[in-house]
Amino acid sequence: MERRIDFWRERQMFCGRCDHGWRVDLDWIDRWEQATETCPGCGMTCEHEDSPRVTLDSCDPALDGDRVAQFFWYHASTQAHWPTRDFDPSAVLTPEMRRRMGGEQRVSAWVASQRAKALHVGTYEAAVHNMLRRIRDQADQRSQFNLYQVRLKPSVVVREGWLVDPANFVGDVVLDEVCPPGVDVARYLNYHEDPGGLSLALGRNAIASVQRIAVPLPDTRDGGWVRDAVAALEGVSDTAAPATGKLALRMRPPSARAVLGRQLGASLADRLPVNLRNQFRSAAVFAEGEDPERWARRTSGLFDLIDDPTSVLAALDQQDPREV
Repeated sequence: MERRIDFWRERQMFCGRCDHGWRVDLDWIDRWEQATETCPGCGMTCEHEDSPRVTLDSCDPALDGDRVAQFFWYHASTQAHWPTRDFDPSAVLTPEMRRRMGGEQRVSAWVASQRAKALHVGTYEAAVHNMLRRIRDQADQRSQFNLYQVRLKPSVVVREGWLVDPANFVGDVVLDEVCPPGVDVARYLNYHEDPGGLSLALGRNAIASVQRIAVPLPDTRDGGWVRDAVAALEGVSDTAAPATGKLALRMRPPSARAVLGRQLGASLADRLPVNLRNQFRSAAVFAEGEDPERWARRTSGLFDLIDDPTSVLAALDQQDPREV
């Protein structure tokens, strides 16, 4: 079952000091994070420890535990076969790396800790948001991402209630800490991707099947933006002007083509929800020497992940499910 996808939707806020709750749009949250908005109930700003935060919308259908397994869930990853059936994090370790980790006993302990981590799935919006955040924060701009549509086993046992985002500072959750014996899935309020939405922490055994596509989708349309962007980029030089003075000793100035490419990417970003704009600008950066048409089609495909999810969902529907 597919839920309504809406990157622009309003969010629910809750103040821990005065218990005031109210709805806001994303532009309000952006101003709030810059300390130019206050709680309507008590006037608190974002600098306080117990300041208002985004919370769950009481109308979120995934709050009904009996319906959790009926929904599609999503995950974005650079792995082409997520989740792996026999996960072995030590397979990539060289003998030198094993020695530096302290020997086989330490490696075994590390493997056990990696296998104890929960998997994460969330809304379509959260998966796209996570991909853009990784591109910006983890230098994954040139990595091939995959979008997974996840079906849970109908028999999964869902933990009662929901948790505030339980991840540590690197985003990890220990499965046994959120899913005690007899529980397969824990719901949690996601603060980082699709803020205010419900995500799930779960083990591999809770997943029935996945469908995968590489994203962004190949843009084969003769779209107006792609056509105009390519024409504009090919009309300017891709050779950087020679640097002079002290600048020549430190850096090479960007070419006119690279500058224009970044401006074109930024113009698309400005059409997106405010909480995705910086991430999109990073993902759409035009690199020196990049092929204009390849860049324009990729950037347009990234934009369509947010602006036109229907084409993405249609592509997922055409994939054969892979049992996990």
